[in-house]
Amino acid sequence: MKARISLFFLKMKSYLAKSALPKLIFIALGISSTIWFLIRVIPKPQRATYPCMRAAAPVMSGFIIYLISLSGSVLAFRKAKDHFRKARFIYAVSFFCIAILCAFLFLTNKPQTVSANSVDVSITSNAPIGTGHGIFPGRVVWVFDPKVATWNGTNKYWWDEMSTSQTEANIMLGNVLKSLSGKNSEAKSWDALFKNFNEEKKNIKAGYIANQKIAVKINQNNTKRHADTTGLNASPQLVYALILSLTKEAGVPQKDITIFDASRFICDNIFNKCHKDFPEVNFVDNEGGEGRIKSTYVANAIPYSVDNGKLATGLASCVVEADYVIDMALLKGHIGQGVTLCAKNFYGATSIDRSWRKNAHDNFNQDPQGKDKYMTFTDFLGHKDLGGKTLLFMIDGFYAARSQDGPPLIKDKWRMEPFNNRWCSSLFASQDGVAVDAVGIDFLRAEWPDLADIAYTEKYLVEAALANNPPSKTVYDPERDGTRLKSLGILEHWNNATDKKYSRNLGKNYGIELVYVPVN
Repeated sequence: MKARISLFFLKMKSYLAKSALPKLIFIALGISSTIWFLIRVIPKPQRATYPCMRAAAPVMSGFIIYLISLSGSVLAFRKAKDHFRKARFIYAVSFFCIAILCAFLFLTNKPQTVSANSVDVSITSNAPIGTGHGIFPGRVVWVFDPKVATWNGTNKYWWDEMSTSQTEANIMLGNVLKSLSGKNSEAKSWDALFKNFNEEKKNIKAGYIANQKIAVKINQNNTKRHADTTGLNASPQLVYALILSLTKEAGVPQKDITIFDASRFICDNIFNKCHKDFPEVNFVDNEGGEGRIKSTYVANAIPYSVDNGKLATGLASCVVEADYVIDMALLKGHIGQGVTLCAKNFYGATSIDRSWRKNAHDNFNQDPQGKDKYMTFTDFLGHKDLGGKTLLFMIDGFYAARSQDGPPLIKDKWRMEPFNNRWCSSLFASQDGVAVDAVGIDFLRAEWPDLADIAYTEKYLVEAALANNPPSKTVYDPERDGTRLKSLGILEHWNNATDKKYSRNLGKNYGIELVYVPVN
């Protein structure tokens, strides 16, 4: 027994001598990673989800296992020798086995590698998947106008009339509609959008018909009451511009338009501004009162494709009763999901309580290792009363933000071209809910590559683009009526953040087309 222990110890010494340099490098990286992780995460535990922390975690955990196995092996060998000398053979054998196990872990332990800015490896640049939708399939329009957002931080509210221009918002929306449709006026653009939607979704050739209802889902996540807030919510100027265009150009009666966020509040900055000029428009929120309508729900309207835990299954009555939906999302990062864009915006149409602590967020988060899984957002994009009714997907990027909470920050003005240290001042729109979110992700990832949970954030879009046969093998049928979803849109990444070219921009007849409309 003593000879075997001595032989094993000598082999370990030989192994250490041969691999000293790699081990020293590993130890140095392990110490630095552990210190960095603890300094960052102890003051703010949610940082553990950040990509940089995810990169440090495998090295740190490997280093800790390395230390435990090494020290455990040495201590166990000493205990085994001590008990062997005292003829306590049962204890000696037990400690010897522990030493062998620890030595095995020590000898086989290797550091892991991970990329902090992981992108879904199955979705590479200019390699589209899915089927494009719209008059021009896969078209996403991006309007950039730095005159729309000029807040310099001296005024309390970024959305006041001195900081955010109503005139420019009107122009931007008009440019979006004309570029999406290929028409030369807003009226003709709306008519083309309605006709295309009805032909594609309902197999009928008709435009908007009087008394058909339109529900506009806005993002009011940073609200706790009707009183105004500094938080980044829907831009009042864009909401106003949309109502103005629908009533004046599309011929939709005010009474048939509903602006809603069923889980939050419609603040005074939106309600007062819009209600003054459009008194018959309906405003629906979670509280009701003060001119707003309290949200009601249709129970079990979205049972989801799979058993989805405690996630709310009711849908706001206004969206179930609507003939068309307009999805007006925000350009923001979001802890857990990576981004909050058009797909996630539909969460506010479900029967959730306005206190987020009481709400389930089942299957929102992508797998941290990028494994394929069922995604709730795919069900949102495919449900007949949500993505299935959506005439227009929009992303309000007047003032974009790194995270879901709080106001826009001066320090977070955009650096890359063409923003050049100005606000994002952008509006994105598409008839394709997959394509517009894909473009939003590319912009957010390029500007802020260290966003929390940005790695693999497009997984819900992979599932949506391939909804008829997704990588997770989920049978997507969000109504559970026996009808499996088809492809919900087209997905790809651009070639690079400088050129911002997608496949159709490069002359191909398939993929996303990003149409850039500058201020002039």
